[in-house]
Amino acid sequence: MDVSIVRGISVCIVACTLAAPGMGALAQSYPNRPIRLVVAVPPGGSTDVIARIVGARLSERVGQQVVIDNRSGAAGLIGIELVVRALADGHTLLIGAGSLGTINAMVPAARFNAQKDLAPIAMLGTSPYVLVVQPALPVKTVAELVAHARANPGKLDFAGSTPGSLQRLAGEHLNRMAGIDLLYVPYKGTGQVIPDLLAGRLQVAFDNVLILAPYVRSGALRALAVTGATRSAIMPELPTIAEAGIPGFQAAGWFGAFGPSATPTAVITRLNGEFTSLIQEPSIRDRLVAQGMDPITGTPELLRAHLAREIEKWGKLIRETGLTLQ
Repeated sequence: MDVSIVRGISVCIVACTLAAPGMGALAQSYPNRPIRLVVAVPPGGSTDVIARIVGARLSERVGQQVVIDNRSGAAGLIGIELVVRALADGHTLLIGAGSLGTINAMVPAARFNAQKDLAPIAMLGTSPYVLVVQPALPVKTVAELVAHARANPGKLDFAGSTPGSLQRLAGEHLNRMAGIDLLYVPYKGTGQVIPDLLAGRLQVAFDNVLILAPYVRSGALRALAVTGATRSAIMPELPTIAEAGIPGFQAAGWFGAFGPSATPTAVITRLNGEFTSLIQEPSIRDRLVAQGMDPITGTPELLRAHLAREIEKWGKLIRETGLTLQ
């Protein structure tokens, strides 16, 4: 082995040994005041509900109040930037969602880079969407929807929540993979989508499986498939879109905890342990599953790699289709 490499490793070992006591003390003294969990969406949405579930248990575990701070607006920029600019001591965190994988491509003018300016702490879980159609549409499977769309190019509308959402991108992803032309209709949120679906003014939609499940079970909407890599615990009878004939299709929401980029490693390690442990508690898992989420735990590196894959995948689609918000 090269001598310089050996010397470099030795220096690193010595430095880490000297730093370890200080880092240990930091982890033990943290947190020393309330923790703010920033959520970049309004109260009531999936990210907000999940933040409140994990935040309440985190508070009990660390002995400090955990405050949920909803900072919505500007496609999520306000809340994310608040965390990016916050003091990097672990007392201001972001409960991030799938929009972190799209925000820089959708909004090129954003004053931060999600990969460089945020420190991944812990993956919390994924949440698939469900592809539904208005019952009057003569299709019962994904294959039949694709065939119908090909036979009627440009005549089927779809909604996927707000313009920059992963739900909307799921529809564009299906368009490209299946070679069809579903036309996107912008909405401000799910609350506006459902009435139009039920009234027949809209034919197709992608949205949270938990929100749409009651309408599917009542027969008001017809579900064709879920968008994740695996079937949903909420509606296990539904195939994934990949299983239903579009191999490789995947478009799921996800959730993770982040801090400012300079957050100390000791604090990240402490928080990762706390989030990992609480997610594995049966009572917390059951509550998250009831929200349509598939709980997932792992190292900060797991979350970092997941974010990188999402940015690469959706960035390519956004650039090729010109879907930017600015």
